[in-house]
Amino acid sequence: MALDKPYKNVPGTIIFDAEMARKGYHLNQFSMSLMKPENRERFLADQEAYLDEWPLSPKQRQAVLDMDLNAMMAEGGNIYFLSKIGATHGLSFQQMAGSMTGMSEAAYRDMMIGGGRRPEGNRLKDLDGWTPPAPGEKSETMRENPPARFTSALYTSHVPAIGAAMDLGKTEEPYWKKVFSGYEWTRKWAKENTPDVVILVYNDHATAFDSSIIPTFVLGTGEEYPVADEGYGPRPVPDVKGYPELAAHIAQSVIQDDFDLTLVNEMVVDHGLTVPLSLVYGELGVDEEWPVRVIPLAVNVVQYPVPSGRRCYELGKALRRALDKWDGPELNVQIWGTGGMSHQLQGPRAGLINEEWDNAFMDHLIADPLGLTEWPHMEYVDEAGSEGIELVDWLIARGAMDDQFGGGSPTVDHRFYHVPASNTAVGHLVISNPVAPKSDEAAAEGQSAPVQAESADRPLAEANA
Repeated sequence: MALDKPYKNVPGTIIFDAEMARKGYHLNQFSMSLMKPENRERFLADQEAYLDEWPLSPKQRQAVLDMDLNAMMAEGGNIYFLSKIGATHGLSFQQMAGSMTGMSEAAYRDMMIGGGRRPEGNRLKDLDGWTPPAPGEKSETMRENPPARFTSALYTSHVPAIGAAMDLGKTEEPYWKKVFSGYEWTRKWAKENTPDVVILVYNDHATAFDSSIIPTFVLGTGEEYPVADEGYGPRPVPDVKGYPELAAHIAQSVIQDDFDLTLVNEMVVDHGLTVPLSLVYGELGVDEEWPVRVIPLAVNVVQYPVPSGRRCYELGKALRRALDKWDGPELNVQIWGTGGMSHQLQGPRAGLINEEWDNAFMDHLIADPLGLTEWPHMEYVDEAGSEGIELVDWLIARGAMDDQFGGGSPTVDHRFYHVPASNTAVGHLVISNPVAPKSDEAAAEGQSAPVQAESADRPLAEANA
């Protein structure tokens, strides 16, 4: 089930993919620094001293000093980034290309004048009879016993005021105690069901991305994500540790699955990501660590056009196909969908809450996620408020679950709903994929019945009515 990377075997060719981008991130960022005249001057004046400012590997550093483009590319460099180094040395693109071929500059120039390098003898198919693969079909079934097991999906609102209440020690005040009571079960469950990695779906709130760039789907492929200052100072919580190896794998699979992701190696994360972590894992200080590694998946729901519920659901399916292709170490993976529920933060209709619609959304998410994908944007805006559109993020986590790939239905472990938390209705769900019995004895006993927790305000049966 390994990822299809036939381009790795094309003669004389190094393809720059997500894995290479992660490997060469600092090398490529160093190269980009040479776009500024003052940096070029400093580099040429003392290359060793300038390189001391960058966390390059020994191989990368030596390749730069040797002006060995092939070695730089083997260490994750991309020719478009590396060309800034060549330009700093006064080399043309043709001179740089020639330096990688083993030919003299004059011989390379003559070859290009003569029509360039011929493809015969320089293709993989010429070496071993390989022919390009037919377009692959998208799997609609699960991989049995995959190394990366998607165990549970968790859904929650990510209200910034919830984070502030935790940071300021207000969780036991009567107003906030009602909110946090809905997460007491989850915190106990989380201690016994801690995954190795969480793919956390959220939306950036004009923090990492401003009006200059608005990507639709952003996958974090970096090592670490600092906590953002959203105008009040950073939350006093730990920075987030990433999982770049799995993130690069996901990027490779999902982009081949026809999703155009923006890959980000360096970004800050705001309350959309940190509040869910705090709700589940408690009040951790800046010197502590979250018990899980996190792959951020940010979805634009701030500026229209925003992705449809169906598009998000299909992205969830693409994520599951990526996890099923993982052949690395065994991993317990959870996917969290965050945002919502009904709320509006702008205009004369600010403060809108629709309790009935919110609970209907959760009912459909559990029982009929595919049907839920047919709800248009206007349904969310009209019924759940302008910011209620964040709920499409939940469909990403739901689209990846077993029952959407021919497996068994999930169990509803916990459900909670409360109004209000500041300006917002709070919704929370934990649903888990079925686990096969480990022995005949376990099969005879049967699986334990799913825990269906009551809402703080009304029973689940009434919420499902």
